[in-house]
Amino acid sequence: MILGMLQARMSSTRLPGKVMRDLLGRPMIDRQIERLRRAESLDRLVVATSDDASDDPLAEHLEREGVDVFRGPLTDVLARFSGALERFGPAEHVVRLTADCPLADWRVLDQVVRLHLAEGNDYTSNDLVRTFPHGLDVEIVRAEALQTAASEAVDPAEREHVTPFVYNRPDRFKLGCLTQAVDRSAERWTVDTPNDFAFVQRVYERLYPANPAFTSEDVLALDCRHGAEDA
Repeated sequence: MILGMLQARMSSTRLPGKVMRDLLGRPMIDRQIERLRRAESLDRLVVATSDDASDDPLAEHLEREGVDVFRGPLTDVLARFSGALERFGPAEHVVRLTADCPLADWRVLDQVVRLHLAEGNDYTSNDLVRTFPHGLDVEIVRAEALQTAASEAVDPAEREHVTPFVYNRPDRFKLGCLTQAVDRSAERWTVDTPNDFAFVQRVYERLYPANPAFTSEDVLALDCRHGAEDA
């Protein structure tokens, strides 16, 4: 079983509440979940949010929508993932995703998972060597490796960012990375600022009404990327 975990919170510092911002009539997180559910490789998708009161509106919305939710520590996200794995497992692998990527590409997700399984890795991503746009990030980690990290990691950064304990120890864990021939690492499709969100809004306004399953290639073909004259 491959368990997808989408980490989300309302208290982001640069753009508070961004995951619930309206994106073409729905909260931004709903749009991302819609895209992730197209992935063939995920057996289940869970949103891992915090048990802080600030995340009550997020959790309540997701539960109304029938989305599986796990709530755990606000800053110890590794413990949150470990708890979600125990609650919604058993699973052999966990895919880590973040809820500030409403242009997530389910095909890239499936490619990362296929590479991970084919190579028998403990950890695989598409950003150890980045060639994909920021905002298409995918990580998959063997459940045993995740639980090892949860029990051994003491560095606050390793607890907050979930996977560094694993990928910073290539002597203990087998690592893999998906790259593509054309380097798109300069593209920024994640949402951290108002400008980021405005870009994503333009993409959805132009592409979603005609084709809700628009692809990364469709986004690249637009002229509304950051800095475009008509943006």
